[in-house]
Amino acid sequence: MSNGARPERASSRLPARTIVTYAVGSVGTGGYATLPGLVLTYYLTDNLGVAALAAGLIVTAAKVWDVIIDPLIGTASDRQLARTGSRRGFMVIGALTLPVFFASTFAVPPSWGPAASAICVLLAFLGTATAFSLFQVPYVALPAELTGGYDERTRLLGWRVVVLTAAILLFGAGGPMLRRATGEQVSGYLLMGVVAGVAIGVGMLIASRTARSTVRRIGEPSPAVDGPRGLRAEYLSGFRALRRSAPFRALLGTFVLQALATGTMLAGAQYVARWVLGDEAAVEILFVALVGPALIATPAWTAISKRVGKERAFLGASILFLLASASITLAVWEPGAWLYAAVAVAGVAYAGLQSLPMAMLPDVISHDARVGGGDPDRHGRAGTFTGIWTAGETVGFALGATAVSLVLAATGYVSTVAGVETTSTIETVQPDAAVTGIVLSFSILPAVLMALSILPLSRYRLRRSDIDAMPEHAA
Repeated sequence: MSNGARPERASSRLPARTIVTYAVGSVGTGGYATLPGLVLTYYLTDNLGVAALAAGLIVTAAKVWDVIIDPLIGTASDRQLARTGSRRGFMVIGALTLPVFFASTFAVPPSWGPAASAICVLLAFLGTATAFSLFQVPYVALPAELTGGYDERTRLLGWRVVVLTAAILLFGAGGPMLRRATGEQVSGYLLMGVVAGVAIGVGMLIASRTARSTVRRIGEPSPAVDGPRGLRAEYLSGFRALRRSAPFRALLGTFVLQALATGTMLAGAQYVARWVLGDEAAVEILFVALVGPALIATPAWTAISKRVGKERAFLGASILFLLASASITLAVWEPGAWLYAAVAVAGVAYAGLQSLPMAMLPDVISHDARVGGGDPDRHGRAGTFTGIWTAGETVGFALGATAVSLVLAATGYVSTVAGVETTSTIETVQPDAAVTGIVLSFSILPAVLMALSILPLSRYRLRRSDIDAMPEHAA
């Protein structure tokens, strides 16, 4: 069973326009994944005066809502595909509504008080999460339907990650810069929310065009429309896919743990910038260090996966991230500019952690359809898989923010209200234990989670030969 690359038929290659249009959707994905993870907890604790533990629970509650609705959106997207031949409808609704809810999340004035502010942020962020899921679940389902080629899927998802990387850089560095542009936190957060929300929505709307011709490009008839199904049946459809597909269980388990690991680093970056490096603006440099290398590294991971297989390349990226994040623990004793280099190495690995599992997911979906033979519950069901996948990803990132907030609460982190100084110097605002907790949540915690993710990855059994043996467009 060889993992060596095989040339694909010229007819199997996706048009450049399809790849570009699909990749632009990652402007939306990158913005939504980056800004709330980077600044929302900090916005609550250091602008609205919400306690650290409560702030973490607010972010988690919104993500729990995602987990509830994502499987439903996945199966509903499959049914929309069966009825109309496209998943585009949900994607457009999400693209048009997200900017309003996103801006509203960062439009709450501190004068309302911590309790009222927390409730308003929670409701607005629930709306944002719903709008994003309407787009993201069908968006992730498209690669399984756009191409059946093993390496072509890596190519499609590789370019998506390049755009995702650029978007993370743009939003991760540009968001905080917009926040400071007005010279005042309340109006700064509002400006950031409006501009970022519109940019996210536009990227999502452009990518929705890819879904219009999915079925025509595949050349297959739409699956038959099922009769009415209740909520219980919709949920069971997704969990049946999880139960029957060992490759899906292994890949999802790995991805969730890694989302949790990267989520802790994302949520902790702002705190590291302010309390460890002593400069709130350092968060932009941290983000460039973490994400910038991925612009170069993503094509490299694509090339490596062609040579050794996606699963081996994915393992290599996981180990590299583990080592890089663990090394940051030294900042407990010797904080300094060296930290940027360690983060940059983690950034090289991060490119693989993003592109490779996303390229493996369509293989899993196609494999399930092939081994299912004539089972109608296994054809035209990519949304069922991606609903569970997106829910799992959401759990990982949500718990990442929660883990950081728990560490902050346990180590005595002091929350503040915008415009109110508790002391004149940074060194005396936070206790030493809180600063140590910030470093550990940015280093050893993600390293341990990454180590745990290698266990389910070792159970992933699909190889190139399994996918090459399938008829093209088996999904």
